Amino acid sequence: MLKDEKAVVVFSGGQDSTTCLVWALKTFKEVATVTFDYGQRHRDEIECAKEIADELGVSFKVLDLQLISQLSANALTRDDIEIEAGKDGELPSTFVEGRNHLFLSFAAIYAKQIGARHVVTGVCETDFSGYPDCRDSFIKSLNVTLNLAMDHQFVIHTPLMWLDKKKTWQLADELGVLDFVRNKTLTCYEGVRGEGCGKCPACQLRKNGLDLYLEEKGEELS
Repeated sequence: MLKDEKAVVVFSGGQDSTTCLVWALKTFKEVATVTFDYGQRHRDEIECAKEIADELGVSFKVLDLQLISQLSANALTRDDIEIEAGKDGELPSTFVEGRNHLFLSFAAIYAKQIGARHVVTGVCETDFSGYPDCRDSFIKSLNVTLNLAMDHQFVIHTPLMWLDKKKTWQLADELGVLDFVRNKTLTCYEGVRGEGCGKCPACQLRKNGLDLYLEEKGEELS
């Protein structure tokens, strides 16, 4: 029974990872969070994650992975690179090479040290912006690799893998945290909490999903 087990949530303080954190709290006996400092240009992301973790009463750990910013030139770690969607089949400028691979690997190491075998992440193949490390095939492959690498029976959980943003908002609502996620998380590429800047790809995806969900519920859009 999962209710008797412990999990680590890869946590950024955004819509997806916060929804996954609440899902984990209802699924496992004990939950810990791990956040990564990878040189992201909006440092408020880490503070936002800490505030949410504190409010929900879970442990919060930050691991230093700034080496990523030294290796990968992208819009999330460089102020001089414009945030742009992918064009002509190319990846968006926000893609951080190897980020999820490293995040999940280090999360698994941390999980083993604290006696957990479950790792939860908010990656999604439905709304993944073309990121190759958000695909289900990657997660399944990495899960096998981690088990072999550390001789430990990890289970990587991806509650949002097959949900579009509308259904992700629906899940947050079913978990009783729609307003919490809507107002307190940070998804915006410009570092604006809550509804965000409204212009970047992350904000547009988030708002479109919320509008569709509220419309389906028959609620007034804002």
